[in-house]
Amino acid sequence: MASAAEKTLPLVETFDEKQFYLDEFRGHSLVFSIPVEELSGDEAYGRLAACVRELLINNSRVLLLVRTPDRSSGEQVLRRLQRRLGPLIFGDDTIPLFVDRRSRNEAFLSLPADTLEITDQLLRMIWSVLRRGPLFVGILAGAAGAQAASFAQEIAVRLRVHKLILLDANGGFVGADGKPISFMDETALGALLHVGQAEWAGLGSRRWIFDVARAALLGGVSSVSLCALAGVARELFTYEGSGTLFTRTDYCRIERVGIDDFEEVERLIERGQREGVLKLRSPEEVAALLVNAYGATIGAHHLAGVCALLTEPYAAERAGEIVGLYAITRFKGEGVGGRLVARALADARAARLAYVFACTTEARAQAFFERQEFRRVGFNDVPEAKWAGYDTRRKSRVAVYRFEW
Repeated sequence: MASAAEKTLPLVETFDEKQFYLDEFRGHSLVFSIPVEELSGDEAYGRLAACVRELLINNSRVLLLVRTPDRSSGEQVLRRLQRRLGPLIFGDDTIPLFVDRRSRNEAFLSLPADTLEITDQLLRMIWSVLRRGPLFVGILAGAAGAQAASFAQEIAVRLRVHKLILLDANGGFVGADGKPISFMDETALGALLHVGQAEWAGLGSRRWIFDVARAALLGGVSSVSLCALAGVARELFTYEGSGTLFTRTDYCRIERVGIDDFEEVERLIERGQREGVLKLRSPEEVAALLVNAYGATIGAHHLAGVCALLTEPYAAERAGEIVGLYAITRFKGEGVGGRLVARALADARAARLAYVFACTTEARAQAFFERQEFRRVGFNDVPEAKWAGYDTRRKSRVAVYRFEW
């Protein structure tokens, strides 16, 4: 039987892609920097606990560093965390992860944050907690926002954790045009840190976040996320995210996908089909796409888009078809679609194909292919094999585009 606390625990919403991110985090450590203002009530505590519990069950280590205004309020928050967060996190499925049930109380500590100095003694203390169980909760009393985040960043670097999560009520960055900035690499961060650049972009008031994120990346942390607590599950466990993701290298790689990537690519295709961006395909058609697919990867792990170049059905005409082109909304502004098509065209040219074509019913996709210098043609300007068994209703709406050298 579940306890009353467990019954009231809000579940992290189930997403198709959540398992992909859990796989990424498995066996790794994550540091959260949390201003106490984000823990404003039972719902906030429950949301944080649900996310932490997902990670603990996943065999991930979690370090929560909570900033409070002063030592007195820090002690109060520490008691609240032990009383309100602990029972939500520790249940029948998580207790076996700890050496003994008392460890859940020993996981909650008030850090010596008067100077916020990272010492070997402090790091040893953190490890002495984590070796007994995969959760550490520390209170940073009297620290300012930027100071607490920098402290979390230094802990993350010294312990070489996998990911740093900066929780902030304002969430991720928004550009001067009002659009969310979902992704930045280290090069973009460096540019914004030049004198006046962050201010020119309308981001000067939060410039310190750029410093913290860049220092973490240069120190070896794989990625940094900035988001509000309300969106932390979406940020960690979904493609679309909810804030701003920072990564260091490999801004966008386009590679042929391998069999170990097939399940993840297939889930991405299914997402595109549910959104109506991609047409519905049979399992056999999806398999044909997978063995000819390219994937766009942002940073080290984030699959941002896919497409495939089919040639076998059109071998007699030495033609290729671009199919299944789909990019995650979060990364559409990064030119992922154009990079995927450019790679497919480069391979088609190297294979001495006469031309490449694409078919779409989407107005935005039509505009996209025109920007890639495809020209619109008639049905008879592509192989007859394309139309064998093709849905006549869809054909009446489809636009055909062709690219040749």
